[in-house]
Amino acid sequence: MSADALARVRAGCAEVARRARCVRIEAGRAAELVREIARGPAPPPGEDPVHRPPGDEPTALAFVLTLDAVNFGSGWFPELRKRPGLSGYFTLATALAEHFEKEGAFEARELRELAAADCARLFGQDLGRPPLAELMELFARALRELGEFLLTRHAGDFAGPVREAAGSAARLVELLAGMPLYRDVSPYQELEVPFYKRAQLTAADLEVAFRGRGPGCFHDLHQLTIFADNLVPHVLRCEGALVYAPELARRIEAGLLLPAGCEEEVEIRACAVQAVELGLASLRREGGAATARALDLALWQRGQSPRIKARPRHRTRTTAY
Repeated sequence: MSADALARVRAGCAEVARRARCVRIEAGRAAELVREIARGPAPPPGEDPVHRPPGDEPTALAFVLTLDAVNFGSGWFPELRKRPGLSGYFTLATALAEHFEKEGAFEARELRELAAADCARLFGQDLGRPPLAELMELFARALRELGEFLLTRHAGDFAGPVREAAGSAARLVELLAGMPLYRDVSPYQELEVPFYKRAQLTAADLEVAFRGRGPGCFHDLHQLTIFADNLVPHVLRCEGALVYAPELARRIEAGLLLPAGCEEEVEIRACAVQAVELGLASLRREGGAATARALDLALWQRGQSPRIKARPRHRTRTTAY
């Protein structure tokens, strides 16, 4: 049953890509890009706090689960008060890591009581700015949902979801997707298309944080897809693996928000997943090997370059990414 969650992501994205009207996959270029990344040197470790989570094992586990509960908001990031030299994500992740280092982990019951004002203090944001007040309320809601999930299902134990997943990343995805803000499923025509970006990323982050041991040991990490957000599709577009219809491209270049769940936004995310899947299939036919998870990391790190950052990517105000 667990494997079905990830199989549904692949099947849904493939069908959207087949029907897509505003986004086109350049399969040949996708295959070239996957081959280039897979056969090149592994990307160096980044500065992500997930790579060096604070504290002992229980604290580090709580950190990863807490961080990924609020690992969204890219549609609001142009409004975010960022730390000097840091992106929106790194601003938030660094603030949370500092809290854990100074105060220790939140308990589940504390998470369940958090309000927008608490999140504003934690992340150094101004509730007087309406977009940021909206984001901080969503962060508070996401953390309250995590606290409630842990208390009602696992007696407040952060290790509970990992223990219940029993070594299956796919099962962990299913469990996390039971929380409303983790239910990353978009309508597309008559379809319901799952992406489960943050739930999949949580499994991958645990593997990185614990170096594949203990809470980071999953037997099926190779089944994860890329984590469809707004940066990895942007990198694929900049590298020629995705092509956007002129009107969609104009809207993105003008900085206009795409509504969450609109056809264009779903097509961007789904075609990114499918482009990498097609590239992986081509690589395997040639006898090569790689995983979508490893490719996602390489593409995400490539997206930090000034060349990629200089070009506008799509922005959507969503809790999915």
